[in-house]
Amino acid sequence: MFSRVVLRRRGYRLGKTIGEGTYSKVKIASSTRHGHNVAIKIVDRRAAPHDFAIKFLPRELAILRTVSHDHIVRLHELIDSPNGMLYIVMELAATDLLGRIQQEGSLPEEQAKTYFTQIVSAVCYLHQNNIVHRDLKCENILLTVGNQVKITDFGFGRFLEGHSELSSTFCGSSSYAPPEVLLGIQYDPRKSDIWSIGVILYVMLTACMPYDDSNAARLVRAHREPVAYPENAVLGDSCKSLILLILQFHASARPDIQQVAESTWLQTALGDSNAAAPQ
Repeated sequence: MFSRVVLRRRGYRLGKTIGEGTYSKVKIASSTRHGHNVAIKIVDRRAAPHDFAIKFLPRELAILRTVSHDHIVRLHELIDSPNGMLYIVMELAATDLLGRIQQEGSLPEEQAKTYFTQIVSAVCYLHQNNIVHRDLKCENILLTVGNQVKITDFGFGRFLEGHSELSSTFCGSSSYAPPEVLLGIQYDPRKSDIWSIGVILYVMLTACMPYDDSNAARLVRAHREPVAYPENAVLGDSCKSLILLILQFHASARPDIQQVAESTWLQTALGDSNAAAPQ
């Protein structure tokens, strides 16, 4: 009730819940100020773990205030109430990539190429501005009605002070995490993002995960082997070569995001789609 009163004073009327976690939820809201529906992430600081409230949430808010890119979700407003509730007002998307794949199955290679070009464009922008996401996965790739990618959820994002700065925090989902993160060793967060977008690309093209992620120990062993494809997957050689290049066990062997953007497979897409070129 308190949330509805606070938000109504700002011109928002809450609708249905479209996402929910332990200490946060995301709701659709109508907005007289913006003239269209928005998404409002409601975070209960009182229920949140100390590390999240002190370290991760401030980082997420700082990143959202800083970034401006066609393929990163736009922050409209932050409302911090005295009772510990935080309201993050963002642009609303139609669905997420996981939902699209669950509904339609594997995507045609050209459609996957369009989405992936937009993802790479956004990650290029982040890395060039010394920002890493560290939780890239299909659920965090939103899609608008016009099929535009919007990367969201910077809860594990952070700013880097230098190109060689390493991370040690286990971030994100094990299904999308590179072997070095699963092994608990210090890692290059940029190369971690690269691995994650490689998994996303594979999922788009096959509608399944590249590795059996039911057991963490087996998962790391599986990462040492070249990725295999379902029998019904029909992909071009340049696409498979890019996935193989990205999903390298050793982070030093993976390309950086600019090298991904310059790959043969993606370069054939840039002139053929309405996706934004890497910036």
